[in-house]
Amino acid sequence: MPELPEVEVTRRELAPRLLGRRISAVHTTAPSYFFLTPPASLKRRLKGCVVVDLRRRGKYLLACLDSGDVLLLHLGMTGQLFTAKARSPRLLSATARSSLAPEQIAGFKPDRHTHLRLCFADGDEDVIFRDVRKFGKVRLLPSGQSDPRLDKLGVDALEATGADLFAAASKRRAPIKTLLLDQGVIAGIGNIYADEGLFLARVRPSRRADRVSADECDRIVQSCQAVMLRSIETGGSSIADYVRPTGGDGGYQDERKVYAREGLPCPICGARIVRRVLGQRSTHYCPRCQR
Repeated sequence: MPELPEVEVTRRELAPRLLGRRISAVHTTAPSYFFLTPPASLKRRLKGCVVVDLRRRGKYLLACLDSGDVLLLHLGMTGQLFTAKARSPRLLSATARSSLAPEQIAGFKPDRHTHLRLCFADGDEDVIFRDVRKFGKVRLLPSGQSDPRLDKLGVDALEATGADLFAAASKRRAPIKTLLLDQGVIAGIGNIYADEGLFLARVRPSRRADRVSADECDRIVQSCQAVMLRSIETGGSSIADYVRPTGGDGGYQDERKVYAREGLPCPICGARIVRRVLGQRSTHYCPRCQR
């Protein structure tokens, strides 16, 4: 699932390809749970609008329009937001990925997973939202209206403090990793960066939240922010479906210390990385370094 770094990279790279452009046409697939606003309404209300800003809240993107409306976008688990000129094997079906060499990929052609395509009056490249599993979301918010998903979000992960985490942790018996994944506490942290941040902070993911000290909460938040900022710098983590808006891969997946490295040696002490399930999520840590 794209987490804060991947969404922030998408925002930064997509903004110059969206801002100031007037939407001339909107193409969608049939109504489904992907669309929180019916496709027919999207087509009617988006046409003629100019995108004036592109913001991020946690893992959500908010495209602000000159009409005052806001287009809310969430990538879900497998969502891909990119321009029509993007080239990447990650934009192809599993069959095509295995059968085509990279040099054979001429460019993306809309398929049945292409749920939203924005065309623009300048005739330049379209912006496309593709999602194989349809867990992503699209909603057009009328001017001045919020969304319950946004209202429930906690402080953005890049703005959080140890005090924010400690205030929530002192009241919870759940594992500290589970608390980090609670978007109502801190918005933006997902599985990858919770594991990586806890490793850097040297705190075991399964530790009860109410047994994590204020100093450790400071360390955890600072560590999560450090790994997320580094991931943004490298373009995010391309492990499965995530692709940057221009079609390139991120690079942070090559710097992971524990996430998805079960059985491999810890880069600090050499002990084998352990995987266990916490709250139905795979969790990776070093049993020697993290206490």
